[in-house]
Amino acid sequence: MINHQSQMTPFIASPKDDSADRVAVLLAGYGEVQSFRDLSVYNRAASKYIAAQFLPIPDWLYPLAGKILALQDLYNFGVKHHQFVSPENEIFEKQRLGIEKQLQNRWGNRVEVFEGFYFCQPFVQEVVANIIHQGFENLLIYPLLVVDSAFTGAIAIEQVNEVISATTQPDCPENSPFKSIRYIPSFATEPDYIDLMVHQLEETLTQPDISCFFESRIGIVLTVHGGPEKAKGLLTGTIDGQALYDGVRSQLQPRYPLISIGWVNHDMPFINWSQPDLKQAATSLIKAGAQIILFKPLGWVTENYETILDVEDAIQSLRRHYPDINYVRRECVNDDPDFLKIAAEWANPHIESMLTAQPFPIGTHAYR
Repeated sequence: MINHQSQMTPFIASPKDDSADRVAVLLAGYGEVQSFRDLSVYNRAASKYIAAQFLPIPDWLYPLAGKILALQDLYNFGVKHHQFVSPENEIFEKQRLGIEKQLQNRWGNRVEVFEGFYFCQPFVQEVVANIIHQGFENLLIYPLLVVDSAFTGAIAIEQVNEVISATTQPDCPENSPFKSIRYIPSFATEPDYIDLMVHQLEETLTQPDISCFFESRIGIVLTVHGGPEKAKGLLTGTIDGQALYDGVRSQLQPRYPLISIGWVNHDMPFINWSQPDLKQAATSLIKAGAQIILFKPLGWVTENYETILDVEDAIQSLRRHYPDINYVRRECVNDDPDFLKIAAEWANPHIESMLTAQPFPIGTHAYR
């Protein structure tokens, strides 16, 4: 991965100004490259922060792994899927703007929302360095993800800590650039989000191309990112993913009984992933009598290559075996105004806490 730390200089405290009474909200996500030339850097970073959590990968192998995975992606995106470019980054920016608008309606310019990506520009490390340069002393880390784990939200913490370590003078740890850091964890079990998912599904299920089928003949596959069964003792997000699925299913199943979770996996040798995967889930529903299969993403709030290409690949495979079945793919919440309003509300208590907190005496900075 790009060595961001080499570009950083130690943080030097500046005279107090109004920036101490402002909050920087860092929306963090995976991000996806907009140019195939960046695939090697992207996969090198993904190997470091994700694959290395459950596979023994020495540091010297990251560059090679990045290049090998980039070749696979070049075929997948460029050849197999006709020069596919993910819409994730564009949607993420719309989410940032929408959440910032909601927050500034309440807090004014005391709150600004920034976006940073784990594996591509703008990198989280670069964005945090910019936040420090602008004088913010309050940071709210907000992984805009549904399923939070050591493989997702914790990457944001790791990368923020890299910047803090690089910008804090070793002999003066009390001069940390932030006096307050807070974190918004997984919202997989938030009732407002579960209700929004149910509402969107009910709207979809009443559309003519789906409602023409009897309820017991409609198969619903709710998709969540899978994870390896063993990952050095780290939680992979499958617990939150299962909880999210259970919350949505409990409201829909009395009327639509054919519902299954569908884990989106990245199969690799010697690694056992969550089951059932997309095709297994759909096949079970078809065998139970489903005449139509609806795929709806639960584990993501932003459209990406997994919610698009992985689902479309599964549909193509299913069509070869079950050509008489109808298949429908629906989108994530993306920049739905209802979701952006809910997402901003989750941030408000943390912002209020930071803005109303009594300032610490010099030399007693702390992370809370």
